[in-house]
Amino acid sequence: MEFTTVLFYIFALLLTVSGLKVITSRNPVGSALFLVLAFFNAAAIWMLLEAEFLAILLVLLYVGAVMVLFLFVVMMLDINLDVLRRDFKRFVPVATVVGAIIVVETALILWHGYGATTTPVRDAAAAASSMPNTYLIGKVIYTDYVFAFEVAGLVLLVAIIAAIALTARKGKDSKRQNVSQQVKVRAQDRVRLVKMPAERSTLPATAEGAPGEPNANAGAGAVGSNR
Repeated sequence: MEFTTVLFYIFALLLTVSGLKVITSRNPVGSALFLVLAFFNAAAIWMLLEAEFLAILLVLLYVGAVMVLFLFVVMMLDINLDVLRRDFKRFVPVATVVGAIIVVETALILWHGYGATTTPVRDAAAAASSMPNTYLIGKVIYTDYVFAFEVAGLVLLVAIIAAIALTARKGKDSKRQNVSQQVKVRAQDRVRLVKMPAERSTLPATAEGAPGEPNANAGAGAVGSNR
């Protein structure tokens, strides 16, 4: 057995174990860290397949950007694990059905598309000696798998729209701007000018006070002398 084959089995085993720990770990931060380990093992397998561009892209894009964002979100949300575990049994039947459907669909796609994917991969492997792998990846994606690439982009677009729709729901604490009303507003609707006559005080501002009123300064001096 060659040394590269041994490395492949080691990385594949670590990738499988880390993938299982992602979905079985009780701590969300632990799940995110196991996902980082899975990405590193997948990048190592890409390196064994001489696909350096995909390996570097997986490490820089997913591990360096996406997973860091996941960790920040998980730590800032401070998820209450007791609440999540309390309703776990209630969602097990639905989760089992959905998981089974996903597994069956994935198996059908792999079984049906296995014959179609061997020819482009063999052609790419035959031309790998004269072309860089980045060029070969672009050629395979935008020629043989252009329809699947467009479908994946459409799915991501729908996911972005769904995320925005879920976070932008109306609530009692949410505030929004009505641009049409802001454009139609007039100055007289927002500002009201009130004219009032000027008023003057009738009492003279003297230190002795008005006639017939006790002198405040004198009382203060008397109090001070008594002390």
